[in-house]
Amino acid sequence: MNIRSSADDFVSRTNAIVAEFKALDGPLLPILHAVQEAFGYVPDEVKPVLAEALNLSRAEVHGVVSFYHDFRVHPAGRHVLKLCRAEACQSRGGDALADRVRQLLGIDFHQTTPDGAVTLEPVYCLGLCACAPAAMLDDDLHGRLDADCLEALVAEARR
Repeated sequence: MNIRSSADDFVSRTNAIVAEFKALDGPLLPILHAVQEAFGYVPDEVKPVLAEALNLSRAEVHGVVSFYHDFRVHPAGRHVLKLCRAEACQSRGGDALADRVRQLLGIDFHQTTPDGAVTLEPVYCLGLCACAPAAMLDDDLHGRLDADCLEALVAEARR
């Protein structure tokens, strides 16, 4: 698929998503979630489409996408590892785990390994404060992490 047909596909699929959700009160967030579900991220090509369809400025759409950490502006890896960076997890060794996972993967937060296997994301609460520190690999929650557990998660994601 060439670049033009890819952009056309983004636009046509986004228009279908807009049609589905536009009647909702405050439809931008549900539309953005649906766009990310469809493409794996929010492509730049869809922002002007959303702005026009919802009578918003491109800056408003961009501001929402960049404000919420759940939205990506680039495709994610095959697996997404989210490490909690909130206070409870930090107080239980989360900073050391963050340093270790960045070392193991060779990337920083908001980056994807060169082989496309893992995207590393910080999150600011997974709701497992009593089981801190916590992480989520794809949709699976993991609590009471230590260095060994973290290494096992990274190994699982790399497979």
